[in-house]
Amino acid sequence: MSRFDDYANKYSMIRMRREDGILEMQFHTNGGPLRWSLIPHGQLEQAFLDVGRDRDNEVIILTGSGDEFSGPPVAPGGHNHAKDPVTASQWDAIYWEGKHLLGNLLNIEVPMIAAINGPALRHAEIPLLCDIVLCSDNASFQDSAHFHGGLVPGDGVHVVFPLLMGTNRGRYFLLTGQTLSANEAKDLGLVNEVLPRAQLLNRAWTHARMLMQRPPLLRRYARVLLTQDLKKRMQELLGYGLALEGLAATQRG
Repeated sequence: MSRFDDYANKYSMIRMRREDGILEMQFHTNGGPLRWSLIPHGQLEQAFLDVGRDRDNEVIILTGSGDEFSGPPVAPGGHNHAKDPVTASQWDAIYWEGKHLLGNLLNIEVPMIAAINGPALRHAEIPLLCDIVLCSDNASFQDSAHFHGGLVPGDGVHVVFPLLMGTNRGRYFLLTGQTLSANEAKDLGLVNEVLPRAQLLNRAWTHARMLMQRPPLLRRYARVLLTQDLKKRMQELLGYGLALEGLAATQRG
């Protein structure tokens, strides 16, 4: 089992605070909006494991920092998926982390609430896998990392977006780099509520406190049941998707 004191300050890209059993995880890069790279890819995989193994966590809130939830790296010199091939050994680490990142997220056996505080342009599938999904009215959603960025959309997005949006809309979204506004995302069933950004986190805590009024096993087993189909789909398709993503990433034209 995990103890909050052992992991609360362990991750450079995740701030954590816990109050009355409600754990808030705030993603960031140097205090500002999260910029996706291999660093959060590894930290989120381990953090979700720690959080899920701590029985004192009763409800989880995921949110971001500043005016964005997640975006691409801004620093020069990063790996360019559109131009730079990877080796099998390089991809093996990404493959392993990618499987366990979403697996550890879905293995958290308490309700999860996403408070998406702005554009989620990289790995929006992570907050969308929460049980209650809220977003600010300035939020937008795009899969900028995969087909649009030079990779096969096999990192779990091939499961999440067609499931939530419908098969044809999901494929269109992944293959065109489409960007959805907050209201479009709500109309398509990706999010449940759209709120002014100033009200977003308070609304997430209101939901969390309402959930806390229910008995612990009721909360826990509801989460287990309502994620079972997602786990089944991920078990069948996530590793396969990551493998094809890596195979294609060895070739650049």
